[in-house]
Amino acid sequence: MKIAIVGSGYVGLVSGACLAQLGHEVVCTDSDTSKIRTLEAGGLPIYEPGLDTLIAQARREGRLTFCSNPADAVAMGEAIFICVGTPPLPNGDADLSAIDHVARLIATEAKSPKLVIEKSTVPARTGQELKRALAVYGRKTGVVFRVASNPEFLREGTAVGDFLHPDRIVVGVEDETAEKQLRDIYRPLLERTFSCPIHAPACPEGPAATWLVTTISSAELIKHASNSFLALKISYANMVADLAERLGADIGEVTRAMGLDPRIGPSFLSAGLGFGGFCLPKDLQAFVHLAERSGVDFTMLKEAEKINRRRIERFVEKIRDALWVIREKRVGVLGLAFKPDTDDVRFAPAIDLVATLVREGARVRAYDPEAMEKARPLLPEVEYAQSAYEAARDAEALLIATEWGQFRQLDWDQVRETMARPLILDGRNLLSPKEMKARGFEYRSFGRPD
Repeated sequence: MKIAIVGSGYVGLVSGACLAQLGHEVVCTDSDTSKIRTLEAGGLPIYEPGLDTLIAQARREGRLTFCSNPADAVAMGEAIFICVGTPPLPNGDADLSAIDHVARLIATEAKSPKLVIEKSTVPARTGQELKRALAVYGRKTGVVFRVASNPEFLREGTAVGDFLHPDRIVVGVEDETAEKQLRDIYRPLLERTFSCPIHAPACPEGPAATWLVTTISSAELIKHASNSFLALKISYANMVADLAERLGADIGEVTRAMGLDPRIGPSFLSAGLGFGGFCLPKDLQAFVHLAERSGVDFTMLKEAEKINRRRIERFVEKIRDALWVIREKRVGVLGLAFKPDTDDVRFAPAIDLVATLVREGARVRAYDPEAMEKARPLLPEVEYAQSAYEAARDAEALLIATEWGQFRQLDWDQVRETMARPLILDGRNLLSPKEMKARGFEYRSFGRPD
């Protein structure tokens, strides 16, 4: 099938590359022409493991192209995936202006029937508004549009594997024709008939996906409900961690036992600095506002959001307690991305943490394997190191703010020897307290005995 991807950010670029891998002819477009120029030149505007290999192969085989003129992409696509951003408004609602803009573009430029698919995360009932917008803007053309919702469940850092080996594919449709078109698009995933050039961990093998057909509104609600529940689990784990500190318990032991219960599961029970990124915080806010507009009291989600916001404050309290005075102290920071295996710093707890330390007068030297270039405009006062060892040199405290796996493998004896004071404050519970103490460090973390 010929597929157009409107919006070439994390979701659009990964979706386009993966759909091309499934054998479709895909064109990706974006209103940011500099992003398209970067892609046409062989570069990538984002870091995502395995994506470079996928894009390079699809381009060599002629299945993936990039287009700076959205109208040309719309004209080409039989199916059009809307993957534009829906950032939060000041009141927490999702900004759907980009969706409306794309609807106008499709309605005025389409010359043949189109299946228009919401891939962006949007509030429930957006599909109905999209249908109305297509009808209004395209009333003079007579083109038939079908609308469907196909929410994405991609995690940054494992997005390629999540797309090519999903546990479920949710499609919200209103007629059998739309479902058949979407099933044809995803048939190689459902029947496992494609060859993936990416190997674990970016693209692990797994069972065939579950095909789940719902109404459009249900599909839209599923995405927000899923992300909000994950945020709720993280905040719950953090509250239990605070209680564990008071009682002398170990949050790692507690959550491990909880996760062995199949009704709970181990994922998203890690205590620490809390959740960030562009999805969970904004989706949680949008879900709360959707509930309020619908007359449903979602106080529990408001509390989850408050707990998450307070995690930075809790960590700074630990830092202040350890250093006594923060001003003029040399502090090393490991990690700036909101999670490992991505360069995304949007709503990253590490960014807020460093900004707070800078305001309190700390001399911060930071290191992240991928995210420093995107962090520089946000934190211009910070010194950026070329390695984790350089970040630790002469520091009176070393903070772990993102749980990159490579930080576990550091030569910690070397780190200790170069620090002015061997003090580690682990905001992600990445390291073993027992091991770090045995190596001669003062070590503090969340929910575990110091």
